[in-house]
Amino acid sequence: MFVMAESSEIKGVVEDVIFRNEDNGYTVCTINCEGNPVTCVGYTAFLAEGEDVSLTGSYITHIEYGTQFKFDYCEKILPTGKNNLYRYLASGIISGVRESMAKKLIDAFGESVLDVIAETPEKLAQISGISHEKAMKIGQSYLELRGAQELVMFLQEYGVSVNMAIKIYKKFGSAAKELIGKNPYILAEEITSIGFKTADRIAMNMGIAYNDEHRVKAAVLYIMEANAANNGHTRLLREQLIDYTISLIGVSDVEADNAIVTLTAEKKLFAEQAKEDQWIYLSRFYHAEAVIAKRLVQLSQNVYDSMKEERLLSQIEKIESEQGIRLAEEQREAVLYAAQRGTLIVTGGPGTGKTTIIKTIIEIFENWGLTVCLAAPTGRAAKRMSEVCGGEAKTIHRLLEINFSDDETNSKFSKNEESPLDEDVIIVDEMSMVDTLLFAALLKAVKPASRLIMIGDCDQLASVGAGNVLEDLIQSGQIKTIALSKIFRQAEESMIVVNAHRINEGYLPILNKKGKDFFFLTRMDPASIINALADLCKNRIPKQYRVNPMTDIQVLCPTKKGNVGSVSFNSVLQQVLNPSAKNKREKKFGDRIFRVGDKVMQIRNNYEVSWKKKNSQEEGIGVFNGDLGFISKIDSGLITVQFDDEKLVEYDSSRLEELEHAYAITIHKSQGSEFPIVVIPLYHAPAVLMTRNLLYTAVTRAKQLIIMVGRRDVLEAMIENDTEKDRYTGLLDKIKLASSRSDGKIGGDM
Repeated sequence: MFVMAESSEIKGVVEDVIFRNEDNGYTVCTINCEGNPVTCVGYTAFLAEGEDVSLTGSYITHIEYGTQFKFDYCEKILPTGKNNLYRYLASGIISGVRESMAKKLIDAFGESVLDVIAETPEKLAQISGISHEKAMKIGQSYLELRGAQELVMFLQEYGVSVNMAIKIYKKFGSAAKELIGKNPYILAEEITSIGFKTADRIAMNMGIAYNDEHRVKAAVLYIMEANAANNGHTRLLREQLIDYTISLIGVSDVEADNAIVTLTAEKKLFAEQAKEDQWIYLSRFYHAEAVIAKRLVQLSQNVYDSMKEERLLSQIEKIESEQGIRLAEEQREAVLYAAQRGTLIVTGGPGTGKTTIIKTIIEIFENWGLTVCLAAPTGRAAKRMSEVCGGEAKTIHRLLEINFSDDETNSKFSKNEESPLDEDVIIVDEMSMVDTLLFAALLKAVKPASRLIMIGDCDQLASVGAGNVLEDLIQSGQIKTIALSKIFRQAEESMIVVNAHRINEGYLPILNKKGKDFFFLTRMDPASIINALADLCKNRIPKQYRVNPMTDIQVLCPTKKGNVGSVSFNSVLQQVLNPSAKNKREKKFGDRIFRVGDKVMQIRNNYEVSWKKKNSQEEGIGVFNGDLGFISKIDSGLITVQFDDEKLVEYDSSRLEELEHAYAITIHKSQGSEFPIVVIPLYHAPAVLMTRNLLYTAVTRAKQLIIMVGRRDVLEAMIENDTEKDRYTGLLDKIKLASSRSDGKIGGDM
């Protein structure tokens, strides 16, 4: 298509709405413009036949549909004249009104019908077939429609999409325009998909002063969220926060500091003095750290004297005999301590026997009549824990019975201090993935007399969410930690296990050993890496190992962007593994095409979305960051995804931003998962991203086979790069402080 004219304006009456996408407002309609029908296309909301409109845009010629007017802005004028009013009402745009009802309304109230509906809807009950209740509902529907239309037009001036405007209206209702006019930054605070930068652009277009108090406060909160929480920090030094604010929006240090003072008074921030430094927290992180320190120290002080060591050793020997195993000394120590004390951390790499410890502990406790629950931070990690331990494992979210609240506080969990978990023993796997907020929520729900056993690998990547929980617990020295180092004979046969430990210790892996499970294909440039990887996934691996490339092979990328990032590979692998076909439905979203059969991932926690199990009556709510699945159906604009645990979830256009293709995922996103076969592309990227523990994490995701494709010098550089990005947290100090006090209390704990 090509533009035929510069931007212009046309006015007329809507004759016909040919197509309307209810999710994003895309509309195709015919406008009667001074007696001439004009086909118009663009984004608007709630357009109805009979409305007078003023459209700003330009004429284009579409290859298939011919001349059209593509509008960027739509101003609506309420219809006048009985004919236009009838068409408007009969269009169904007002809930409860259709053709026959529209005629009755026009007959009864004439051209003042819209004023009656808006101002005195009770008068509608004078008409046969309209009860007082229905009359009031019609009035309410019309007022909501007008409010939404006004908001859409208001926000269009500031570059806000129709789809986003509708989301905003649903959040704030009829007060939206007034609230935004007073403080545009409320959008960043209250609407998940609107960040500070979008709200700031709107505010600047509205003429808000660069140093307006609302702007400075919003900038400070944005920095705490984006530069702190999103980088793993739970706190920043006050001086850092002031400097970042000055750099971001150009205000003075006094103005930035005043915003911090105000936000602290409003309890959105918390200030903590530590010697000469003052640390600033988002309040939820400060209180979460305080809860963790207090409750964990209290649990660690629990001693179970009745669990005599002789009795325990006898039970261990019996289990060893029945299972045909022999616990190593460090494994035996872990089992004994878990039985006799309230808390324990067990950490170790692959093949060091963590699972054996868990299974032994479970059997001992169940023999004593104690109840045990197994938990992990992600669905895939929980599923794997269930498989290897032989008992049901739940995600921590499910264990805590997540509810419909989307509040970021712990109120979204039904299990808490008032309604604690019933189990006597809680065993949490993949502790390196557990962030500060989630761990605090879990500890709130653990009974004071319960045991908490934490299993993890401290050499893997830290949690995606804020905090460095496992490392802080270990470094505090206050929680008993047993580090497993012995690799057992069976694990020694796997080069995946051997090489994982070699990488962790700073040595190059042993590559391409005949008959083993760890291979490296040298390719020097992005194009050859992409071609080799595509061939591996489509042809070579499935043929050699007789596996399903969609379910058994996972590409793990060190980066998301770039020629060899996950975004690029997803585009390639979709075409290779799930190409377009006549019998496969598709849905375009932005620059992506979702297709039936696509492998996808949920990329953010959604605590409200409902799901139901395939071939089951089980229903529930909540899908979480990192959940993997396949698109099973696309129908009527809805995409149905079947996740690994057979949950079926429907996505409309407003939620598709939560989905990404997952033929290739980043190594960060793979945490807590295991895949039969892992393929890793290796090419140059910023050193801060290409670290030893990133490579180690990727290698430990594979169960049967690893193939690396790329440059040997990149592999060597990653192993040499053992630097880890510092995370600013206060948990370590809080645990030490709580341990020094017999009651475990910390100042500011809630």
